[in-house]
Amino acid sequence: MIGSLLYLTANKPNITFPVGVCARYQAEPTMSHINQVKRILKYNNGTSDYDMLDSHGSNSIMVGYCDANWEGSADDRKTTPGECFLLGNNLISWFKNKQSCVSIYC
Repeated sequence: MIGSLLYLTANKPNITFPVGVCARYQAEPTMSHINQVKRILKYNNGTSDYDMLDSHGSNSIMVGYCDANWEGSADDRKTTPGECFLLGNNLISWFKNKQSCVSIYC
């Protein structure tokens, strides 16, 4: 199921993060992980008619947003920052990436 969902992320970027989280537990999934994968599949089935739209006009200003989860995951305490860039009303780039190390500050 995870392999199928990973294949779908090429065309459905909105499920990339939850699929990535589920893929972390693919070696030893529990019943809650399987239920989450089923929820993603149901969501994908319910939104299969939705498409990404683009618009063009004279208001082509590039805007960027970023976010950082300073608390991190309860499992390993690593943060997951992300950012996106819009040109007008069109999403042109985005990413969300889990940090590879834990930050400690005093």
